[in-house]
Amino acid sequence: MKGLDTNVLVRLLTQDDKVQGPAANAYVRGACSRDSPCFVNRVVLAELVWVLESAYGYPPPTVADAIERILRTEEFMVEDNDVARSALVAYCRASADFADALIGRGNKAQGCNATATFDRKAAALEDFELVG
Repeated sequence: MKGLDTNVLVRLLTQDDKVQGPAANAYVRGACSRDSPCFVNRVVLAELVWVLESAYGYPPPTVADAIERILRTEEFMVEDNDVARSALVAYCRASADFADALIGRGNKAQGCNATATFDRKAAALEDFELVG
């Protein structure tokens, strides 16, 4: 199994580089299959959302669509797919940061009844509690 870094997924999705875009396409076509999917870890998903929002200025619905496509793609094996999918739902509903939603849902999946935070935006998510 091969793992994918954030920059490969960025180039795959944006096709904004004349050399790296086609190289990402070719790599994914050659290395990722239903029988041998490429691994996408949760950190990569969080970085991907951050890059698409901050560097590319994509609005949350566009970013959410990109993440949904990655989660559905059989040629990708997403770490804790159910947790990532649940975080995506929270991200879409609460206007929260995807990384925060992923942290909260991941902690819940590990048995935490809440995640402590000073971040008021994150505290709006059901998996968090505000400290202070």
